[in-house]
Amino acid sequence: MKFAVLPRFVLALAMLACAVAAQAQQTFRITAIPDESPTELARKSAPLAAYLERKLGVKVEFTPVTDYAAAVEALANKQVDLAWLGGFTFVQASHRSGGKVVPLVQREEDEKFRSVFITTNPDVRSLADLKGRNLSFGSQSSTSGHLMPRSFLLAAGIDPDRDLKRVAYSGAHDATVAAVASGKVDAGALNISVWEKLVADKKVDPAKVRVFYTTPAYYDYNWTVHADMPAARREQLVRAFVELSPATPEGKDILALQRATRFVPTRAENYKGIEAAARNAGLLN
Repeated sequence: MKFAVLPRFVLALAMLACAVAAQAQQTFRITAIPDESPTELARKSAPLAAYLERKLGVKVEFTPVTDYAAAVEALANKQVDLAWLGGFTFVQASHRSGGKVVPLVQREEDEKFRSVFITTNPDVRSLADLKGRNLSFGSQSSTSGHLMPRSFLLAAGIDPDRDLKRVAYSGAHDATVAAVASGKVDAGALNISVWEKLVADKKVDPAKVRVFYTTPAYYDYNWTVHADMPAARREQLVRAFVELSPATPEGKDILALQRATRFVPTRAENYKGIEAAARNAGLLN
């Protein structure tokens, strides 16, 4: 009798293990480049994750990463299913994966995104006034907090590494604002969307910290997946994002948190300008 029970017990354990493994495989993981504080990213992701969970019919979890490079690696290695990337991190992920990532959607605002340069110094009125001063970018892999501001500085005849006294990297857009506001640096460059949100939330006083230069427009953020994701799942995701509408309470909440008017389909070709800027700035091998 004992020998008859043992196989059934082992079989039950095996079935339980398979069920747990299947459940784990059903978890859909999303991540985002940490361009803001961890608490802000968690706040923004929770309603979106709940919405996608309902639309996809699987458990959706937000998986935070430590830095921009970790987001790129997580997507390239298929440790996450969906990643919120900047234009530059998308280009990096494409190179890292051998072209095996696909951008699905972007905010309508990302078709004409901009960066701002800010300061508290009354003598800083133009990019030329930055010569000999201290400047903070965000993360080194940030599109709107480093690559594009650097690109426009170079276009204005200013080499940050040669013409500025010191270049710092704060790691995130809100940290750049804090560094400028506290006087740690003379100026900073960041994402215009984050700047406008901080002003609207009264977390920065625009009478003390002011914008002295706004860049021309460029393509930026997108939601990207690995190319191995089945086409049907990709279509589900695009449809879910495009269907978000400010006309519904849920859509209004999610779009506001994502600082989006709406989401629209995108394609890899939109980021060729970002790739060119990265190469010209010596930031892409």
